[in-house]
Amino acid sequence: MTNTTVFWLDGRLVEAGPPLIRADDRAFLLGDGLFETIRVADGTPRHVDRHLQRLTEGAAFLDIPLPYTREVLTIAIERLIRATGTMDGTVRLTLSRGSGERGIGLPERPCPLLLMTIVPMKVDGHAPIALATARETRRNEHSPLGRLKSLNYLDSILARREASRRGADDALLLSTAGQVAEASVANVIVSFGGKLWTPPVSDGALPGIMRGILMETIGIMERSFRRDDLDAAEALFLCNSLAIRQVGSLDGRHLSQDPVRLGELREAGGFGQPVEG
Repeated sequence: MTNTTVFWLDGRLVEAGPPLIRADDRAFLLGDGLFETIRVADGTPRHVDRHLQRLTEGAAFLDIPLPYTREVLTIAIERLIRATGTMDGTVRLTLSRGSGERGIGLPERPCPLLLMTIVPMKVDGHAPIALATARETRRNEHSPLGRLKSLNYLDSILARREASRRGADDALLLSTAGQVAEASVANVIVSFGGKLWTPPVSDGALPGIMRGILMETIGIMERSFRRDDLDAAEALFLCNSLAIRQVGSLDGRHLSQDPVRLGELREAGGFGQPVEG
């Protein structure tokens, strides 16, 4: 049986109990940190090198000292998987700048904190996703945070809330210039003109791990799309490290299904059953 009450916190495995995070931690107070979500399949973490590379680059950009090497973190992820008995699940790494004085000024001597948690995989089946274009929230393509897996996810939370209130499963986010950017927690793949495309990072798309893998393996190319362009799309898909799903409807309009293309994407991404990201 999976035991998800075990965590990895700053170099050691610990059992759930007293609060693990200090009240003055900047991740809790300010969202000052990063995270990575790693899929575990058959007891093996997938694409660990890519996730840790992105975490390393993000920490360097934010001037957060990464307290452990990638080798140490890789071993820690494996230890957590073994300790919890998780065969199919999700490991989340959360990196905080650590404790600090009140205010947004950077601490002179940061003491970063790194937490790893694990949960079993949630299987949602193969049902296509209902997508709604967010009207109240835009993705800021000019912000450097758009290229990081930062802890600041309120735009995605608000967009998902709006989509849910409109009876949809997820939200399509546009950039401030009106270009298609991404979904709330996934990159967008567009089947158009017999080819596969994805919005460029310059339009507000996160450089997702699975997005990069699919660009390398099956040659998905970058292209800018306006919202109206998607009405002529042959099919739409969403991808992240945990799932590749087909979009069944956009703003209430039914979209064509392409199970063959979906199968190709899942095979290239190494997926079986899709899960929520």
